[in-house]
Amino acid sequence: MKKRANKVLEEEEEERLCCCEYVNRLGERSHVGACCCDCEDLDDACDRFMKREPQKPESLSHVTAVFTDRIRVPWLWGGARKVELSIIPPLILLPVLLHVAALHFLLGVVVLTALPGLVLWYYYFTHRKKGQTLFFLSLALFSLAYMYYLFITEVLPNGDLGLVQLAVITVGVILTLVALVHTKREPGIVRPNPASVHSTVTYYGPLEDRDPAVNGGRQDVTMTVADRAGSSEHAGAELQEGGRRNWCPVCRVVRPPRAGHCRICGVCVLRLDHHCVWINSCVGQTNHRSFLLTLVLFLLTSLYGISLVLQSVCPDQLLFTALLYCPGVYDQYSAALCFTCAWYSSIVTCGLLHLLMVQVINVSYNVTEREARMALRDKTARGAYWGLVVDTGVYSRGFRCNWAEFMTMGGKLNPPSPVPADLVALLGVGKQEQNVRVNNSSGRRRDIFSEHGASDNVTPQ
Repeated sequence: MKKRANKVLEEEEEERLCCCEYVNRLGERSHVGACCCDCEDLDDACDRFMKREPQKPESLSHVTAVFTDRIRVPWLWGGARKVELSIIPPLILLPVLLHVAALHFLLGVVVLTALPGLVLWYYYFTHRKKGQTLFFLSLALFSLAYMYYLFITEVLPNGDLGLVQLAVITVGVILTLVALVHTKREPGIVRPNPASVHSTVTYYGPLEDRDPAVNGGRQDVTMTVADRAGSSEHAGAELQEGGRRNWCPVCRVVRPPRAGHCRICGVCVLRLDHHCVWINSCVGQTNHRSFLLTLVLFLLTSLYGISLVLQSVCPDQLLFTALLYCPGVYDQYSAALCFTCAWYSSIVTCGLLHLLMVQVINVSYNVTEREARMALRDKTARGAYWGLVVDTGVYSRGFRCNWAEFMTMGGKLNPPSPVPADLVALLGVGKQEQNVRVNNSSGRRRDIFSEHGASDNVTPQ
């Protein structure tokens, strides 16, 4: 009751906040105008720097936490909203670097070579830390918006283009954004089905990735009817195998086949393919088709836009040679900027084209990116063309059947679980009780007694 009352009070407090007020990380009411006030941690760090004294080990983390908590934008409902700092660098660096690259040919070569290198370095840095970031999503969206802005302001007035070309580019951008929104909705998160819960087992040993101090060292595991189905003589083997392979100790769910746990999102996803940093979400059973559609729409729009830009700034050159040889393009800054943006779009398009090609090959062989990496690591698959083609031979049923399964897999989110009557038939009507021995992490064994026809809860003896 107290927690519910405190939650109600917090919601009422948020409703009374004006557009520039917020509740900081310490639970105190603050204002965006006071972002430079009471900076004790920052003052202490600056004072130590001026005196050439060593910094405290936690001073930098405290300053970063205060800084990120105070970067807010006014909001009409619920007070000022926090701004994710990772979305800011692309908004500043991308236009600055593209304008610098348009000044000279050599500057363009340096910038267009260094920019993909910086993005790849930041990708491997964040991938190693297994943390979420909005940097790549911000870069993707801002790149699309900025290229469209330059097309309207620079290419369309100076080139021999009409409303038809503008309409095609506009429709392509809108369809790409719609497909991206649909992709980010739901990757297919694995959730426990309350209707099929059959028993509860209490483990007294700490499970993996869990704090043993939580819940007094006890871990309550929910077992479903589908997990208990099977012959009684294989029940112990199923529990051990499920606990080792299918049971997720973080999400506390039994994963269906081909499902996987994403350490970045912290959830289990049905038919997990990979975690895509460009959409800041996992690609799974629900959004895999829309993910491919987003790639196709973006590539078609980008290729058509690049062709229009090159026809505008290099009308005397062939389309395939204009990127490599366009004399006099740096004589005018506007043409040089459009040419630089065409090169930047070409680099992004080549990267996404490689991603689309890998996805199409994987779908053709009915293998996910996660399964392909695991199979190559364990040397259980046949790889060709430097790992571009990976055939595990587990789920493949031919090119046509594989694509038919991929196009219809969205409706197979929740397979039906056996009803209790089916479970009774599987376990045997004449049996009145069963003893299943479960090994916990400390090596002790506990008997789990379940009586036929009694309560669904199982208590340790």
